Amino acid sequence: MATKIRLTRLGKKKQPTYRVVVMDSRKPRDGKYIEQLGIYDPRQEPSLVTIDNERALYWLNTGAQPTERAQKLLEISGAWTQFRVAKGDIHTVDAAPSSDGDAVSGETATAAVVEDVVTEEVAAEEASVEDVPVAEAAVEDVSVDDESSEV
Repeated sequence: MATKIRLTRLGKKKQPTYRVVVMDSRKPRDGKYIEQLGIYDPRQEPSLVTIDNERALYWLNTGAQPTERAQKLLEISGAWTQFRVAKGDIHTVDAAPSSDGDAVSGETATAAVVEDVVTEEVAAEEASVEDVPVAEAAVEDVSVDDESSEV
């Protein structure tokens, strides 16, 4: 059976809310579904996205294909990223040794790498600004002659 993760529409006219469901791809949009994974309400500010990530991961691992909109909602909830990491498409930074020899959490190691990159970029920008000579003489030579304007 070809299963899809997609949206079914609920609500009145011009007031849609959606269910994120797993269903057979041959069923109609609002037909019978296998399992409800979550809710999407685009009318709230900000939009409400509630998805059961455990069940979504289960269905993604069993081969269910999300539609474009469902994939974006899974990205928002974090299930799509977890699936890609588990699949091996995205590589994460594991624990890196610190100067003390202890292991650092992945988040701290990632933050340290990002901080180093930002520091290097700022240093490069400052160096490029310092290398540019200031044309003070050119600025001082420009003056407005009141007499020359009276022609």
